[in-house]
Amino acid sequence: MIKAELVKELRERTGSGIMDCKKALQESGGDMEKAIVYLRERGLAVAAKKAGRVTGEGLVESYIHAGGKIGVLIEVNCETDFVAKTDDYHTLCKELAMQVAAANPTYVGRSDVPQETIDAEKSVLEIQARNDGKPEKVIEKIVNGRIEKFYKDICLLEQLYIRDSEKTVQDLVSEYIAKLGENIVVNRFCRFKLGEER
Repeated sequence: MIKAELVKELRERTGSGIMDCKKALQESGGDMEKAIVYLRERGLAVAAKKAGRVTGEGLVESYIHAGGKIGVLIEVNCETDFVAKTDDYHTLCKELAMQVAAANPTYVGRSDVPQETIDAEKSVLEIQARNDGKPEKVIEKIVNGRIEKFYKDICLLEQLYIRDSEKTVQDLVSEYIAKLGENIVVNRFCRFKLGEER
């Protein structure tokens, strides 16, 4: 029998529904950390199922940081106007705007990174690896590993979430997809920093 206090704590920690929290605790034998993992995995599965659905509604969120020195506009799309008006959706959009302000990504996801940018970065990384005296046979592996890190630095969805470094921004979006029951897509963003060259 799962105690109500445990369900309440899990709900507070994850924002998931009561029945989902109860099921997660049952599946994990009452282990809080395993239940959190279960909910995150389930959220990713739900998000994957909804990925192809059309997102014609949404919100353009703004965020101003550091006494007016940094500003962000971000467009986040969902399936219905109903979800776009919910507090949870507004919270997600605000969190995403804050992430852009704090972590300064360049692209939404890796598919947005131009091939010439990737090629140029690979070229630099290969030269660095050779200059470090790395054997030729491992250079490609080293470059591929560093390119993955490059994506995590410049792509919003692959960055570690500023409020919880145990998950990525994509994990955060997936949790909200599971919670709100609709596909959610970060479409674009623009970050302004006072005095920065265009």
